[in-house]
Amino acid sequence: MPSRFQDKVVVVTGGTSGIGLATAEAFAAEGASVFITGRRQDALDAAVRRIGGRITGVRGDMAKLADIDRLYDAVQQKHAQIDVVFANAGGGAFAPLGAITEEHYQQTFDTNVKGVLFTVQKALPLLRDGAAIVLTGSTTGSSGTPAFSVYSATKAAVRNFARNWILDLKDRRIRVNTISPGVTETPGLNELFGGGDQAAGTRDYLAGLIPAGRVGQPEEIARAVLFLASDEASFVNGVELFADGGQVQI
Repeated sequence: MPSRFQDKVVVVTGGTSGIGLATAEAFAAEGASVFITGRRQDALDAAVRRIGGRITGVRGDMAKLADIDRLYDAVQQKHAQIDVVFANAGGGAFAPLGAITEEHYQQTFDTNVKGVLFTVQKALPLLRDGAAIVLTGSTTGSSGTPAFSVYSATKAAVRNFARNWILDLKDRRIRVNTISPGVTETPGLNELFGGGDQAAGTRDYLAGLIPAGRVGQPEEIARAVLFLASDEASFVNGVELFADGGQVQI
């Protein structure tokens, strides 16, 4: 495959595991200079070693504006512009209505909504005209999931960021699209489902509900992200691309 991102500068938040790690690897393999973030230094160091090449790890929590500033300071030390931002950092936990705490709400919205907003906004002075932004949404933003309403609401917000930001950024020709994975084999998913046999059983059950007959792999989501970020998607703007094996289409 041609190196679509040769000498491009790419930022991937939440790049130490799962979809973020797979996507950072894919960008690096196609020649990009990649900056990844993570909250834990050990995980960040491991990801940098695994990816290799022109990879820079910046420790930070994207819910904290000072950490976002530190990320872009690190970029500016090496590069004048950014070509792609993949605002991927996020997370959530189950909490049914009636048991939702203010802390649960605040943490989920700070990570998934505030973090995405300011990751993109603070990148604007560095983003070149014609750059690409990809946001991580979720199938839960379009379909109901028991005990997952707060997380689902954050992902619906992220999807609507894309709809509005393409208008704010149209004069700079910056495209904004959303990738919405379905059930994907990641450490985060395993943790969410309780780990071990319980997680495996839940995963097998959900796989039976997906027309493709299986859960997704991080590398499959990464390929969709790279498409949205590439010139191959030059007339794709504001869309939500579901990478979910057909889950939300039925």
